[in-house]
Amino acid sequence: MAAIRHATLGDLDLLVPLFDAYRQFYRTQSDPEAARQFLRDRIALNESVIFLAIQNANAIGFAQLYPLFSSAAMARTFILNDLFVTPEYRHTGIGSALLKAAADHARATGAIRLTLSTELGNATAQALYEKSGWLRDNVFCVYHLAL
Repeated sequence: MAAIRHATLGDLDLLVPLFDAYRQFYRTQSDPEAARQFLRDRIALNESVIFLAIQNANAIGFAQLYPLFSSAAMARTFILNDLFVTPEYRHTGIGSALLKAAADHARATGAIRLTLSTELGNATAQALYEKSGWLRDNVFCVYHLAL
């Protein structure tokens, strides 16, 4: 089984190819240098928490959390914005292990909730989330305003 650990700036060489592949999965143009700068900034500024899955010295997946707060609950929450496992390691428990690491971290920091979203057509991810105990929101509508 893979080791899951909190990523640091020293992990950029491992993270960048994964992050770039994740972005390409969502139909964006490959840009490893921009990915490196984005990840460097998030880690250096403590703006996100990234968990990295390593097996046999290879990076095979990651999850990235961004801290938020709930005004109504007056408590910390996190958005699990990114979850990616390389295709050859999907359906091996790596995604579940990354979700568990994210939940453990959120609990340890006093968060009351993790939130995520995925494309409506991403049935594989939806099945993983539901198998891991995540519930689809049937109360709130989500809106976006492009700027």
